[in-house]
Amino acid sequence: METLASLFSIAVTYAIINNVVLSQFLGICPFLGVSKKTETAAGMGGAVIFVIGIASLVTGLINKFILANEAILQMGIDLRYLKTIVFILVIASLVQFVEMFLKKSMPALYQSLGVFLPLITTNCAVLGVALNAVTYEYDILQTVVYGLATGVGFFIAIVLLAGVREKIEYNDIPKPFQGTATVLMASALMAIAFMGFAGMKI
Repeated sequence: METLASLFSIAVTYAIINNVVLSQFLGICPFLGVSKKTETAAGMGGAVIFVIGIASLVTGLINKFILANEAILQMGIDLRYLKTIVFILVIASLVQFVEMFLKKSMPALYQSLGVFLPLITTNCAVLGVALNAVTYEYDILQTVVYGLATGVGFFIAIVLLAGVREKIEYNDIPKPFQGTATVLMASALMAIAFMGFAGMKI
């Protein structure tokens, strides 16, 4: 029961309360770049959930059984300094897999995501989750839940912003606030709104 409560706490905390985009300000590039249409934003959010979820599992296993393995450490070999390089390679491989899958099965979504799909490789949210899980000393299950919750948080944020952008697209906005300025202000207001969840006790 305590384990379930702990997992639920991690899920709610990183999906809503400590949202990866609106609280931690990670993954801003795709958040701003792919949020023009709700459909495209949902596709990007789904791809990020998949990549972060699988990357969390794979990097967690690699860290536990290779980089931070007790038997290897006792032999005087410390491979933990390689975690950033190894995690980037894992994430890049997973993104290539997602890209090939979307190109084959969902060509319309693949075309609409465009250059932002390969950018998941350099999305600091994906790498941040892998590195933070090591820092927080989560076990494998907690790492996967943490990764999936973070991905869901990214999905919520990008879809909400896309909905706002669609609603205000044809509004009469003063010229100095048109374009990027409007998007940044909408993002800032969303971040302020999400700060209201900070008082929640899980």
